[in-house]
Amino acid sequence: MKRLAIQRAVMRATAVSVALLMSSAAWAETVIRVGSWLPPAHTMNADVLPTWGRWIEEATEGRVKLKIEYPGGDPKALLDQVQDGAYEAAWTFHGYYPGRFKLTKMVELPGIEGGAKGASIAHWRVNEKYLSKSKEHEGVVLAGLFTHGPGQIHLAKPIEKLADLKGKKIRIGGGVQADIGKAMGLEGVAAPGSKVYEILAQGVADGAFMPMGEKKTLRLKEVAPFSIKFPNGMYLGSFMIILNQEFMDKLDPKDREAIMKVSGEKLSALAGEKWGAEAEEGEKDALAAGNTIKEATPEMLAEFAEMTKDFDKNFLESVKDSGIDAAAALKELREISKAEGAK
Repeated sequence: MKRLAIQRAVMRATAVSVALLMSSAAWAETVIRVGSWLPPAHTMNADVLPTWGRWIEEATEGRVKLKIEYPGGDPKALLDQVQDGAYEAAWTFHGYYPGRFKLTKMVELPGIEGGAKGASIAHWRVNEKYLSKSKEHEGVVLAGLFTHGPGQIHLAKPIEKLADLKGKKIRIGGGVQADIGKAMGLEGVAAPGSKVYEILAQGVADGAFMPMGEKKTLRLKEVAPFSIKFPNGMYLGSFMIILNQEFMDKLDPKDREAIMKVSGEKLSALAGEKWGAEAEEGEKDALAAGNTIKEATPEMLAEFAEMTKDFDKNFLESVKDSGIDAAAALKELREISKAEGAK
């Protein structure tokens, strides 16, 4: 009996010790709550952020983990929420902040080859070499830059030429999209990506400028079954992945360094690759659903080239007081994107 009592006492002590150790480990674990948007099945939430989370956990030997949360509301609020510490991280679209992010508009300009992955890698490298000097991202730690797949035109009803778009109500996300819409004579409808299905279904808009992936993820195939596809898209969309500055400053230096090693170009390339793959999948899914996807005709391409012929010049003029050699940066961005996209 005495031996049994001793065994039970040892077992209880062991259980308490294990529980304390587990409690201590849980207490010591640091969690990065990343504010996200778009549906959970979207590649950003299903692939990019979870992969980044695994990289962070491995790099910090389990001390730091990532948790995706969906705050709802307007995604442009996420920048302030990260700056204020409501979230440790988030991702959002530069075009939601007109006037603040001028230089990032560079990657959205027409004529950039290489797809989302090539452009995303170029975006990060050019930012590191040139754009970061402008401190447009001051107040947050920049973890990644990327673009979505090539931006195309999605409509409820077909058109024969771009001039037919004049006066139509088209959802436009901001950035270079707004300039294209103005050149086309559209009536722009402002709405976050998460609301596009709703405004099309309700007839608030006749169509949308978006990448092909959203035919599937946002179910545009149901409300905008006609698309015009440009070889490199009409534009790209510039996005940022950001971290709270105070949170990063309080981390153990080795964990802070580990997180940044699995961010930057590595994270940017991952995001671009996944968004590019999603665009291809969205196109296949839309065709299988009976959508019509029309390649832009030579006449359409000529119309578009004429409409956008001054875009580079206008962009460079708009950032001439930035202190950045924007012309050199744009040239290099196009070269890197084309080279990386061909790999």
